[in-house]
Amino acid sequence: MQARPLRILTWHIHGSYLYYLMRTPHHFYLPVKADRTDGYGGRVGGRAWPANLHELPAEAVRDQQLDCILFQSRRNYEHDQYEILSEAQRRLPRVYLEHDPPREHPTDTRHPVDDPGILLVHVTQFNNLMWDSGRTPTCVVEHGVTIPDGVRYTGELPRGIVVINGLHWRGRRLGADLFQRWRAHVPLDLVGMEADRLDGLGELPLEELPAFAARYRFFCNPIRYTSLGLAVCEAMMAGLPIIALATTEMVTVVENGVSGYVHTDEARLLASMHALIADPALACRLGQGARRCAEERFNIERFARDWSNVFALVTGRPRGAI
Repeated sequence: MQARPLRILTWHIHGSYLYYLMRTPHHFYLPVKADRTDGYGGRVGGRAWPANLHELPAEAVRDQQLDCILFQSRRNYEHDQYEILSEAQRRLPRVYLEHDPPREHPTDTRHPVDDPGILLVHVTQFNNLMWDSGRTPTCVVEHGVTIPDGVRYTGELPRGIVVINGLHWRGRRLGADLFQRWRAHVPLDLVGMEADRLDGLGELPLEELPAFAARYRFFCNPIRYTSLGLAVCEAMMAGLPIIALATTEMVTVVENGVSGYVHTDEARLLASMHALIADPALACRLGQGARRCAEERFNIERFARDWSNVFALVTGRPRGAI
């Protein structure tokens, strides 16, 4: 007999990641408040949310039957749980999903979770390596993504595309200075929230972005230090070659001459961009390599299976039981 789907409470922190998490065979409940801020936004963000994602008034959470709590931010863990969960719910199986590498210090920062009873899930091996997780058990679930059917790389635009939200205020860590410097030498278009503040193209509906990006010759990622962006994975799945800094997890994702180019030398990266603009056949070949990598490493079935195994582990269910 199949076990019933789990009832998992989480918060709306990263909309795209939440959308992919819904591919697991469980029911997820989002607490919502009237002001819809700070993780309490519910089913927002321009997605066609699936039926297994539910909204729940924050004040009603403590009266619900739940099986697991999924924290996704320090605020969720240190404040929100004490505001909206009952004492019994705070003793349920718990998972903390860490989306980012440490900010305060890259190697010596202790993770806010220090609890052997919580499973800390990192989204990249790099993040797991850099955080000091103390006595908290950890595992890694790498990204999984999908793109709309029929989206394929064409690369007819001899330009690069950059996809970053709020780049104008996120500064050097996200590569705002590099983007503006590189744009003076190579045609680059910026897409994302508030992109117009840097003379970019603005924000696109998320479901339209893969097809829009597939017309560009390459995907450019000027980010110095953050987690592996879902936009990179989606661009690879669409067949775009990737130009990026050889930092964080990126060095394990992009293989030079196979799926794009990574380096810490700006001059070499600019030369690679010029080469792709001048040689559409080269760009197409590297894009095919990027797509092969994405299909193997970031396929959504593996992602859903890994998360199902995480929930089975913390709740004591046999793996594969739904």
